[in-house]
Amino acid sequence: MFKIHNLALPVALATSLLAASASAQSVADSCPAPLRMADTGIEGMGDLSEAFGPFAETFEELTGVELVLYPLSNRTAAGTALQFDEVEFVFAGPSEFVLFQQLAEMDILFSIVRPHYGSSFVVKADSDIQTLADLKGKRVALKDAGSTSGHIFPMMLMAEAGLDPEADAEIIMAGDARIQVLINDDVDAMGGGNKDWDAIREQDPDTEYRLLAQTDTLPGDPVVMRASLPQDCRDALRATLAEHSDVLWESLTETERNAEKFIERDAYMSFETDPAIYDMVREAYEVAGIPLDD
Repeated sequence: MFKIHNLALPVALATSLLAASASAQSVADSCPAPLRMADTGIEGMGDLSEAFGPFAETFEELTGVELVLYPLSNRTAAGTALQFDEVEFVFAGPSEFVLFQQLAEMDILFSIVRPHYGSSFVVKADSDIQTLADLKGKRVALKDAGSTSGHIFPMMLMAEAGLDPEADAEIIMAGDARIQVLINDDVDAMGGGNKDWDAIREQDPDTEYRLLAQTDTLPGDPVVMRASLPQDCRDALRATLAEHSDVLWESLTETERNAEKFIERDAYMSFETDPAIYDMVREAYEVAGIPLDD
């Protein structure tokens, strides 16, 4: 069981706690205790605690219910844990949410909306590649298998351009090296998140680059909630946490890992996320020809 004890609370949190007492009682009366949360991108308990410790503490202070951090090895294990009521929440990505929906009915507590979150293809300005169709026969760096913005949607864009991504181009899953291999001319193009477009120009300011293609805004990272939780519990959680979303957001992003992942201009928590917006992710898998459980 994970628990943090602070001797002094920030003023904003202390004020919110006073205002939250009545709604916290509603959560405590409606929900099982403790509530358990995993993250699909973090395996070990130490890393999970480091990333979500402040969030777990604030969650408990606002709701009156302890939030236990629950380490899992991968997204398949996380989906199974939700399906069989081993956890109540999983901090996931858009791809994981549509995968989980195949296992059981799922709900969303909140999502991190990033208006500038999407996928981009980048080439050097002097490249002879003018359209995505020109990637035929080329070496293309992507991020990691299963990454929504760094794999699934770039593959979808290539398919929509008339390519068979796996057959018509040499796809290199370059992970964290994706930017450097483009800078070094080890690949002809790179597909990744929109943040990569900015990072490339920061890391190689003396070279000109060109944006080849870009998606519309993608759905944000959801906190997936098992739908087998009582409806009054789910409603009380949303109402209580939404009322104090500014404090919850501060506690989530005060850790280095989450600040790097979530903080960008205009990002915010949404407690009114319609699960239907993730249908575009499912469609992207289909267009790209990638099985959802890969």
